[in-house]
Amino acid sequence: MAFQPTPTDVSVIITNAASGKANDAEPKFLTERRITPTWTVMQVKTKLETMTGIPPGSQRLRVKTPGRPDQWADGDDRLIGDWGLVKGSEFEIHDSRPQTMRANFTDLSSVDKYVLPTETYEARSDSVLAWKKNKKLGRFDPNALSPEEALRHQAEKDQAEVNTRGIAVANRAIVLPSTPPHIRRGTIRFVGPVPTIPITGPGRELQQSGELPANLQPIWVGIELDEPMGKNDGSVGGQRYFECLGNRGVFVKPEKVEVGEFPPLGLDDELDELMEEI
Repeated sequence: MAFQPTPTDVSVIITNAASGKANDAEPKFLTERRITPTWTVMQVKTKLETMTGIPPGSQRLRVKTPGRPDQWADGDDRLIGDWGLVKGSEFEIHDSRPQTMRANFTDLSSVDKYVLPTETYEARSDSVLAWKKNKKLGRFDPNALSPEEALRHQAEKDQAEVNTRGIAVANRAIVLPSTPPHIRRGTIRFVGPVPTIPITGPGRELQQSGELPANLQPIWVGIELDEPMGKNDGSVGGQRYFECLGNRGVFVKPEKVEVGEFPPLGLDDELDELMEEI
């Protein structure tokens, strides 16, 4: 009886075929494993299930061997070595199940998330809330203004800035801070509350609930810039406050506005500023 040598294991690259989605157009590298050529196709599929999560009955193996055309490993009882495995071969695993039956481990929208009850969180001593209580910060500061008082204070400050700086519609202005050659200048087109800009400080809850009185709204200055260095076209959050071209509108707080004789930049001005910079 002739001596039968033990089949040498072959190192094979394992990839997962593209799913067909726009962001998943190429096979994904999973791992590199040693495969025994005398294993049956079904044995190989069973071992691959732990890496892919695809049941053996739903797997199709595409064997890619250097120097040979790609082949489908059909026949679960056939030996995987029949496809001429060599070092550098690749198993591309295809999932034959419909897309709706495949497990999606990246979509967390349907995963139940644990939410700590408010009472439990407030009772903890190692939370940010507890630290604020100990340091008497935010709403725990006995001298802190109420949301309504803070908003009224801000609105009064904004109005004072508007009056002091001479901010009015049609006046020319620059946006601060501005240093050559990056000077944003333009024409004031709007002065007043902009309810569609979210409040980030005290009063945010009042704005979100729609119960924020008009006299407590912060004041914004809408400027049509001479150059496309803005962020909008005079509208914010679907609400239009003035008309201008795209990327030429900007809304800033009154303290960021300097009113003056700032004529529109011309070619000569740009050359002068460039020479000064050089």
